[in-house]
Amino acid sequence: MWSTGREVAAGDVVIVWQTRELVQPLLITPGKDFNSKFGHYRHSDLVGIPYGSRVDSRNGRGFIHILRPTPELWTMALPHRTQILYLADIAFITSWLDIRRGSRVIEAGTGSGSFSHSVARTVGPSGRLYSYEFHEGRAEKAREEFIRHGMQDIVTLTHRNVCKDGFTVENSADAVFLDLPAPWDAVVHAKKALRKDRPARICCFSPCMEQVMRAVSALNEAGFTDITMYETLLRPHEVQQFPTPLPLSHVIDKLKDMEKFREEKRLRQIANHKRKREDAEFSEPDKRARTDELNAGDQNSLQAPLITVREEDDANEVEAQMVSLSKVCHEVRGHTSYLTFARLVPFMPETLESAAQAPPLTDN
Repeated sequence: MWSTGREVAAGDVVIVWQTRELVQPLLITPGKDFNSKFGHYRHSDLVGIPYGSRVDSRNGRGFIHILRPTPELWTMALPHRTQILYLADIAFITSWLDIRRGSRVIEAGTGSGSFSHSVARTVGPSGRLYSYEFHEGRAEKAREEFIRHGMQDIVTLTHRNVCKDGFTVENSADAVFLDLPAPWDAVVHAKKALRKDRPARICCFSPCMEQVMRAVSALNEAGFTDITMYETLLRPHEVQQFPTPLPLSHVIDKLKDMEKFREEKRLRQIANHKRKREDAEFSEPDKRARTDELNAGDQNSLQAPLITVREEDDANEVEAQMVSLSKVCHEVRGHTSYLTFARLVPFMPETLESAAQAPPLTDN
């Protein structure tokens, strides 16, 4: 899949990383230019640089990073032709279906190819992915991408309505993934495609609960077992550094200082009101002098520190260590679809033979 060289070459598909929210693929074609809000870049300038390099724009407006494609980056950067599967769902489906090196997997609903790229990497050259897409235009675009990415020896893409016509393979698939509007119509065909010599697995990707219920009924009728449904949610966490929280004794001392200052302020206010009452007994010149003294006292009270902090406390705060704390991001990706899993357990020949030879039950 993709290029394995250390440096970018003409004809390679690269991932242009501009920001976390702005990631896109680029086919390196000398003679063409790449323009974005982060500057102007010539494709010929990208040829020969190592993957992972930072490239400054020719007009000095910014920079980009040139990355080697991976299925994870491709999911972030691919052109959307349909709703796609994201990394959390892909990882969980791959694990539950027990897809591994050499597995033979069926995918119904190629779409934009997000799941296809991850499965192709997992099964490797010794495995096989049979992908089916009923929309002819999407099937042709996906086929072009698979060839351009060097996946034609791993992925077999077929334009076909599997709900009506079934699959092109029988008794050979290790796992089946159904990303269809009506997966219950394809359950019977999926059972024919799954291998019967050992347990096989199936997954239905459904956006709403009504589809899940119909898919569960079809799986039950077809003889599947261990039917379970999951919903995958992604909760990113941000890690930041904060000063070590102060000890409780330090906080108590500061509260006492605040209380002491409030009490002193209250006593000053009482004294000021008492002096104002005494002013009525003095003559006008004496009264003016007393008022000036009170105003000066008020100014001093306003300039008083709110909290008295000891010098050793300041030294401790400067030497406070930083700790790393994690918090959930404000924006969390919500529900995408429900994942319904089931297993197809074959009946061993010995079990069938024993059941045939067992005497019939009779009422005593």
